[in-house]
Amino acid sequence: MDLLSIIVPCCNEEAAVEEFYRRTAAVCAGLPEVEVEYLFVDDGSTDRTLEALRALARRERGVRWLSFSRNFGKEAAMLAGLEHAKGDLVAVMDADLQDPPELLPQLLEAVRGGAWDCAAVRRVDRKGEPPIRSWFARQFYKVINKMSRTEIVDGARDFRLMTRQMVDAILRLPEYNRFSKGIFSWVGFRTRWVETVNAQRCAGESKWSFFKLLVYALDGIIAFSTAPLAVASVLGLALCAVSFFAIVFVIVRQLVWGGSAFGWPSLVCIILFLAGVQLFCIGILGQYLAKTYLEVKRRPVYILREQGGDHGEEE
Repeated sequence: MDLLSIIVPCCNEEAAVEEFYRRTAAVCAGLPEVEVEYLFVDDGSTDRTLEALRALARRERGVRWLSFSRNFGKEAAMLAGLEHAKGDLVAVMDADLQDPPELLPQLLEAVRGGAWDCAAVRRVDRKGEPPIRSWFARQFYKVINKMSRTEIVDGARDFRLMTRQMVDAILRLPEYNRFSKGIFSWVGFRTRWVETVNAQRCAGESKWSFFKLLVYALDGIIAFSTAPLAVASVLGLALCAVSFFAIVFVIVRQLVWGGSAFGWPSLVCIILFLAGVQLFCIGILGQYLAKTYLEVKRRPVYILREQGGDHGEEE
């Protein structure tokens, strides 16, 4: 029998853990010739999520958990799950049940058929989200796909089921600044996309504010495209060209008509505009430099405080 590892990042999901396990276990009970292990990753929760995971692991076989020393983020939690998963097949799911476990049989059928190395889920609508957030999300996918050679599918979720070969390829990318949607695409392999509608959380509140999503989107663009650096260069060249022709125009106008080199307010506006462009370009360079700085320090992506489960001793 194949072993299916289900990785579940958790951050303050105390109210969702039991319901997630109940629904997912009911689906997995009908999966043919598959043994399932659950690997919950507690990402520095401040509620009783860890206690809920401990109680679940004591009661149920095949349940393991990892606990971070602090909150390192969902990307770190997914990496920890991939590194500790034992399965021939590996799935990543959210604990809030926005990733419907009822799709698991369809994903498993696609991958075990041999035609696909990965089966992933994408949302075809954003019903229930604030309109402004949905608009910005759609624009992000358009922008990043124009800037990057790595295609990121609009509406792609982290919910996917992968072969061990694909998981091992992902683990060969040790980068500190991780953008998993891009990494999943960058490693290649044949991916079958399964469409679903937007589902509401079963409990709790989203940990992703608009600002956090904006920062995450910028991280994704910087991680998989150098186009912003090219934009800064093109802006600089364009402004140099404009300033050159403006100087020629002012000189010619002064020679022909005389007494026409006035306009201090407009000059101040131009100076402020150019200063803003310079700061914008420096900011782009600063973002790439900051990412490089974090990479070269070689800090671990996460730190485990303890782990346990599957009726074993806690470490």
